[in-house]
Amino acid sequence: MGNIKFVKENREIIAADGANLRIKAIENKIDLYTFTGKMMNCGGYGQCGTCIVEIVEGMENLSPRTDVENRKLKKKPDTYRLACQTLVNGPISVTTKPQAS
Repeated sequence: MGNIKFVKENREIIAADGANLRIKAIENKIDLYTFTGKMMNCGGYGQCGTCIVEIVEGMENLSPRTDVENRKLKKKPDTYRLACQTLVNGPISVTTKPQAS
């Protein structure tokens, strides 16, 4: 079990090991998308790159970056992940919409 802390929203949710970060955020009404992302997201298939989050703590508790992430995020910091491609295996802290800050 791992807690996912959403920093900007000041919310913490509990997730089972192996939970998908995007799905847990949506289930808990955490807004991952900027305005454009709301209109153009791919539904969690890693194709659009609009569900970018920044991992503030707990990077070691995540699945490794996928090939899709490596392509979409090659010019972004290593702490950036696509929520749809990220599996949570322990406690983490996340900043949503880091590119909008």
